[in-house]
Amino acid sequence: MIFSPFLSVFEQIQYFYLLYLIVTNVSTMGMTWITLKQMIWYYFYDIDTLLYTLYRTKVYTPISILAPAYNEQETIISSVYSLLRLDFREYEIIIINDGSKDETLERVVQHFNLHEVAVPTNLRLEHQEIRAVYKSHEHSNLMVIDKVNGGKSDALNAAINIASYPLICCVDADTILEKDAILYGMSKFVRDRRIVAVGGAIGITNGSVIEDHQLVERRVPNNLVEGFQILEYLRGFFAGRVGWQNYNGLILISGAFGIFKKELVLTVGGYRHAIGEDFDLLIRMRRHCYEEKIDHKVSFVSQILCWTQCPSDYGSLLKQRNRWQRGLIESLYYHKKMLFNPKYGIVGLIVLPYFLFIEALGPIITFLGVISIIVLYVFGFANSYAIVIFFLLEFAWGIMLNIFGLYLDLFTKHTFTGYKAHFKLLLLSFLEPFIYKPLLKAELFMATFNFMNSNWGEIKRKAL
Repeated sequence: MIFSPFLSVFEQIQYFYLLYLIVTNVSTMGMTWITLKQMIWYYFYDIDTLLYTLYRTKVYTPISILAPAYNEQETIISSVYSLLRLDFREYEIIIINDGSKDETLERVVQHFNLHEVAVPTNLRLEHQEIRAVYKSHEHSNLMVIDKVNGGKSDALNAAINIASYPLICCVDADTILEKDAILYGMSKFVRDRRIVAVGGAIGITNGSVIEDHQLVERRVPNNLVEGFQILEYLRGFFAGRVGWQNYNGLILISGAFGIFKKELVLTVGGYRHAIGEDFDLLIRMRRHCYEEKIDHKVSFVSQILCWTQCPSDYGSLLKQRNRWQRGLIESLYYHKKMLFNPKYGIVGLIVLPYFLFIEALGPIITFLGVISIIVLYVFGFANSYAIVIFFLLEFAWGIMLNIFGLYLDLFTKHTFTGYKAHFKLLLLSFLEPFIYKPLLKAELFMATFNFMNSNWGEIKRKAL
């Protein structure tokens, strides 16, 4: 047959795609199992005693909390209040107004009775001009920087320059931290001096009840876009991050919450102007440690430490995921020297190659794989076993992983209350592989060929 060589190529692509699905699903299931064991341990271990000891004694390190804000007038007041109420002895809060076009600066200045102070001059990291620095009469540990717009990385560099303490905690301005979030993070540094960075699980506030600037009841929103993202966060944070941590392979800490050793951040030059600035920073920190032969670890707290809004419409969601994919590819390209390089340990030999083939190239492999199955079916060369395996791995296994993720949530401090919430998530678990995943994969495929675009895109926010 004239099309035989042509169809043979598609047949090989189909088998490669099925192998990709097997590797992806098996690794995800393995990570989820590791996470489940650790979360059960945390659930029954008396971690609260350790946190109480840290709080009551001087076994801690002072910390600077940095929150860049750009057009966050709807959420900025709630976010600052959540930071002011943290259970920690010694910390400062630095809000960076990165040239907002709305009333972000005006609202925070008026609400917290801020007054202007002198701008520091001993600055090690480069950034856009600081126009003014404000401090509060009522809250001595609250500071606000007003600067020319330069992006999130630029804003964080300005705050790092001014930060007084040896640890920095970088958060998004729209996040609400748990009162003991810093204590949980600090417990990691206290137990292991090799740790250079700590991340924490992120929860979604959409649909939940927030009173007095704190989350009091966790609910599942009726909006499908928001509900699907809750499932995704359960899998991503509870499975992936905790799993990699167990092998000291963690290279990603969410920009919504991360604690870092300030001196190491300064040594590597602070945040680079990149699309995925948080991903890039941690890789550079780990790269420096490997090159200088510094014994180091990156840790992760499997409890939800902060809450944030997720996109509530498909347009904002796709813009966000497009940016994440571009940031991933950009960082991998920038650090290509580390790929398959034994000098960089598990990060160079396993973690970065995994992110390259499974995460960065995954959308292309998926696209080619689905096309190959369709072409073979149209020409009557479809392998029934291959089709069955495809549906089992792409859909049935995906549903199972979603349900497994729900069980992980039972061991968090703020698990969903009531049977209605769990029933909603169970229903979404069955719908997600057919509705949500295909849409995201199509967007990630397009983003893969557009990674040079540095545009962030704006996400709609709601008042908290």
